[in-house]
Amino acid sequence: MSEPVAALADVDDCWNRIGIQGDKRCPQLPEYVHCRNCPVYSAAAKRILDRLPPRMDAADDAVAGHVQANLSSLLVFRLHREWLGLPTRTLDEVASTRGIMRLPHRRDPAVLGVTNVRGTLTVCVSLSRLLGLDAAAPDARERPATARMLIFGGAGQAVVLPVDEVEGMHAVNLDALEPLPATVGGASLKYSRGMARCGGRGVGVLDETLLMQALERSLA
Repeated sequence: MSEPVAALADVDDCWNRIGIQGDKRCPQLPEYVHCRNCPVYSAAAKRILDRLPPRMDAADDAVAGHVQANLSSLLVFRLHREWLGLPTRTLDEVASTRGIMRLPHRRDPAVLGVTNVRGTLTVCVSLSRLLGLDAAAPDARERPATARMLIFGGAGQAVVLPVDEVEGMHAVNLDALEPLPATVGGASLKYSRGMARCGGRGVGVLDETLLMQALERSLA
């Protein structure tokens, strides 16, 4: 997010006090670089977005009454040069990168291995390979400083998805997405619902149901 999130009474808006919008004294700031990459911020922002009217641009004011009821929170992230989005309700956490223990005899090349998520070994899958965005995902040691891991799915079926950058959360109408450009094809098109405009850029919105089905097939 490019602007501070409005705080509710029961939410500690630490990002406005000691974080990137405050005096920058937070001991976690050197690790996460920006508050939007911190799990504390992500959890608080998700709660706030679920309970506050979504922010809309001035150009949308004329249709606000019609659209507002259909707005959903979308987490926008980058894989290589592609900007993609997933509804925040499908994500449990945005975490910093961590070591991946590779598994021998992997049946699907998209399965990178397992990683530790809050004391539980969780399968890590390359979303880039699953979507056909690259022939081979980069080694974890080569990932940029902005790289993060998305914890996708609920308890008992969580999967870790490494991404190159997390931009933030946006309010979008998932029932009024634009068609994907004709240049988009393959698996990216297969698993996408359409395109949303977020912060001036086109974002491919992934269908969480189709994505989970694809992940389950890769793990079978």
